[in-house]
Amino acid sequence: MDRDNLEDLIQYKIAFKTGSRQKGALGMANPTIKYYEQNAADHFRQTAALDLAALYQPFLKHLQPGAWVLDAGCGSGRDSKAFLNLGFKITAFDLSPKMTKLSSQFLRQEVLLLDFEHLHLSWQYEGIWASASLLHIERSKLVSVINKLIDYLAPKGIFYMSFKYGDKEYRKDGRYFNCLDESLFSQILLQIPRLRLKKLSTTSDVRSKHKGRWLNAYLLRLL
Repeated sequence: MDRDNLEDLIQYKIAFKTGSRQKGALGMANPTIKYYEQNAADHFRQTAALDLAALYQPFLKHLQPGAWVLDAGCGSGRDSKAFLNLGFKITAFDLSPKMTKLSSQFLRQEVLLLDFEHLHLSWQYEGIWASASLLHIERSKLVSVINKLIDYLAPKGIFYMSFKYGDKEYRKDGRYFNCLDESLFSQILLQIPRLRLKKLSTTSDVRSKHKGRWLNAYLLRLL
């Protein structure tokens, strides 16, 4: 069995075995996930059509045609859809059952119901994309979660992550947010020796009604 067929089989088995357990034990106990469960349709409508093409280029230039990408905390599936349209292969996951249902329909492939802290995958990916997802991980757990993800990143693989810009931790509508600026991110990176920073930039929010800024980090895994 080749990798493509095996991936399809593994995705189905993981989604089936872990979905109901994580929905009860992890999802509904988490106020952030509860928010996305209650607002899944609105969140999908607000984010699925956003244009993040400018953020893709520094990431995609490190990938070979047809490379495998892990979309970690995929939300609406917007970025996975863009990568699939460009010929890349995708494994996507999220912890909100309703969001995984919507994104699965959008992508026309299974989106896994998994969470960052209990992640179990079958191989390494050439790229990991974590757009506006790791910002929901508590700051005290962030290094551990990133290290867990790195286990699934191939040597010389590219890792993108983004955070709301700032230095605060706060909750809004039940959701937890961990904001980072350059100084805080540098402190975190010092604790993750397997990654080397390739590019760090700030950008404006692409949503017309939002005036905030985002910190975008592109990192390579060392051998």
